[in-house]
Amino acid sequence: MGRRTDRNKEPGGKLSVAEFLRLVPERLKKIAGSSDSDVEQAADYPVNRLAAEIHPGTQNLRIAKVCTLSADTKLYTLIPDPESGTASLAPFAPGQYISVRVEKDGRILSRPYSLASSPEEAAGNGKGDGVYEIAVRRIPGGEVSGHIHENWEIGTRVTVSEPMGEFTYERLRDAGCVVGIAGGVGITPFRSHIRSILRGGESFRLILLYGVRKEEDIIFGSELEEAAKSGMIRVVYVYSDEKKTGCESGFITPGLIRRYAPDSEYSVFACGPSSMYRFLEAELPALGLRRKYVRYDAKGQIMEPRGEPDYTPADGSEYSITVRRNGDGKTVKCHPDETVMSAIERGGIAVPSGCRSGECGYCHSRLVSGRCYIPASRDGRRQADKIYGYIHPCVSYPRSDLVIEVPPVPAGPSVRGDTE
Repeated sequence: MGRRTDRNKEPGGKLSVAEFLRLVPERLKKIAGSSDSDVEQAADYPVNRLAAEIHPGTQNLRIAKVCTLSADTKLYTLIPDPESGTASLAPFAPGQYISVRVEKDGRILSRPYSLASSPEEAAGNGKGDGVYEIAVRRIPGGEVSGHIHENWEIGTRVTVSEPMGEFTYERLRDAGCVVGIAGGVGITPFRSHIRSILRGGESFRLILLYGVRKEEDIIFGSELEEAAKSGMIRVVYVYSDEKKTGCESGFITPGLIRRYAPDSEYSVFACGPSSMYRFLEAELPALGLRRKYVRYDAKGQIMEPRGEPDYTPADGSEYSITVRRNGDGKTVKCHPDETVMSAIERGGIAVPSGCRSGECGYCHSRLVSGRCYIPASRDGRRQADKIYGYIHPCVSYPRSDLVIEVPPVPAGPSVRGDTE
């Protein structure tokens, strides 16, 4: 072995380029002569099986339970559906979400929903008995939330993504105390954090400022009160439309945060409606926190782009979007204040979608021609995307006719284990 190594080296100890290049044809010949069966069995390698369990792409689940939380919010319990190829749930970190895919009127639509359960509940006893829980608030005019409320019942089969998102706690990055700001159903990811804290999965102190209009809008109230007894969690209710003894009134401001925050360093985690994010993005700098100590959940769709500080008006009233994929093309119409993603879905074209707020990059598509308005508050593209002409359709608004190339929607999980 030593003599061969010496022969392949040039004087001075460097690897001989000529010897290295002579290896290429020999290796290509061996690859060409190998059996395809070896490649097909690669999925059974332990490391590949583990990767598929952690990152399955999509998961096929069933509804096991439905609970009404408030007049417009329901809690859905999802379990694996082995018959459809998902034997166990993918693990996740508290604060992450799953993108739910639904079919309506021949169209594939998707929306992200935060996981309200804990990672420990998803793991179960390791026998495929884990659960996910998501809270879905019915939004007036919301296609997906309305479809879910009207059609999801015990036994309904659903398709969701693997867990995604970075609304997570990391002790090397975040402070030992977190001031959580929840608006309405934005309490959902905090429930996951709280459950994990109580089960020992996470270790930080949480001061939760929960903003709602009225007391009747609170969800998970009894759980929050019980969790507060642990000493690791404090819950402060903030009512915007009424006054209650022992609670705050109005809105969550820097002054209110200072009132309850510790004297030492702390992180701020916020989850709520778009209007709350816009307010906090303008107000939180007054706290003087380091940038790494402020985290927002996936912000979801912008409901009114005209409210964005850098809004750019359009010249036209409607634009054409030509969508290409794998050589095929289709043209749809799009209103200037409608996202490219919404127009594509309305046209019956399925596109990969995760956060729908420009962060995850799952819908990352190439802008072949045309111009878009992309709000600075939602432009999560990498620098390379900007240089090479890629956009996130979920937060892009047409300002001319467009031609774009979109990626394919990933196939469902392969059938494994006992279901093969």
